[in-house]
Amino acid sequence: MQNLLIISTFIKLLLIPAYRSTDFEVHRNWLAITHSLPINQWYLEKTSEWTLDYPPFFAWFEKLLSFFAAFVDPKMLKIENLEYASNETVIFQRLSVIVSELLLFWALSRYTKYFGNKYIHWVIAGSILMHPGVIIVDHIHFQYNGILYGILLLSIVEAKRNNLLLSGILFAVLLNFKHIYLYMAPAYFVYLLKSYCYIQDGPAMTFSLQRFILLGSSVIAVFLLSFGPFIYFGQIPNVLQRLFPFTRGLCHAYWAPNFWALYAAADRALIILGKKLGWKLKEEAIGSMTKGFVGDTQFAVLPTIEAIHTLIFTTGVQLIVLQKLWRKPTFNNFLSSLLLCAFATYLFGWHVHEKAIMIVLIPYGLMATDSKLNLRVFVILSIAGIYSLYPLLFQPTETPIKLVYTLLWAFTVVPSLSYSMNM
Repeated sequence: MQNLLIISTFIKLLLIPAYRSTDFEVHRNWLAITHSLPINQWYLEKTSEWTLDYPPFFAWFEKLLSFFAAFVDPKMLKIENLEYASNETVIFQRLSVIVSELLLFWALSRYTKYFGNKYIHWVIAGSILMHPGVIIVDHIHFQYNGILYGILLLSIVEAKRNNLLLSGILFAVLLNFKHIYLYMAPAYFVYLLKSYCYIQDGPAMTFSLQRFILLGSSVIAVFLLSFGPFIYFGQIPNVLQRLFPFTRGLCHAYWAPNFWALYAAADRALIILGKKLGWKLKEEAIGSMTKGFVGDTQFAVLPTIEAIHTLIFTTGVQLIVLQKLWRKPTFNNFLSSLLLCAFATYLFGWHVHEKAIMIVLIPYGLMATDSKLNLRVFVILSIAGIYSLYPLLFQPTETPIKLVYTLLWAFTVVPSLSYSMNM
């Protein structure tokens, strides 16, 4: 693993001059907000259109980074310096992603230790550390997902070790870094409730009120630590409005390849057919495309989809999975439920980002060791997921990078996994 860390770090350093998305400016602006303003202004400031819209723990993470940023280039911490990108700023932000990703490396090291120190687990750990999706999203497009995957994997490892209380606390911490992990919350809720709060009492299972209170108070304590200052300032409505902007469209700007992307595409096709057949169409929707940042998606033929509809679809699919987890709360069922809950939300959720496919691929990587079927599905889903991320890198300069790196990863990981399954 140490050799892979060195190789991956070298690759990431080479990518420092690569294309940067608007997310680079997003995080520079968040550095400036958390460094320059008192905490009661963080979720109110709107000089930039890229307002702070992650939970408070991530805001504190940005503030921690800003202390170091002040020594590198203080101008990046000025809120009015929109689109500021000096060489020092670029290098600092790129390096901050690389350094924070060390948590992912540590989590993968613990995975190989507690899941079984076998060749196949080392291959899986390496495939996640070097995954093209991680490289594309974090080290070219620019985000801080590596540290979040690390917290998720640490939580899963503790669940594997039967340290369920610590697993739940770590997941609560993760939710307060990035709320997209609510996708997985139903699986955690069911598993911890049944496995931790029920104890074996002879042939029967007995509900432990003491454990329930301990688990609940631990999770509540994490959320109070995160949201407490904003409760004090009476700003919870402002924070929640930033975290859950339901005024954004059904489909994200780049169209995550899910059910609603197909639904929107079908509506575009029906417009063409409707014009030929003389159907009555919604004129205001004919020229409308999905709006990734502002406004709702309008449909000219098919019924309009509201956020509540996506919640019903998602919940219905998740309940099919969760009922099995409730009846048989084993770790393997928990891991598969975690994956399927995330996948259900990816397929049917509201305003799903294409980058969310990585939340599906990370736990699936851990399941790939279970059977050859899971291995094949992991490889197929990984290739499809990586391909769905390619529109993020739309400039010709990055085309050879994303293609060559994906092929290198595939031709290294797939044979290694296949070989290890036959050992």
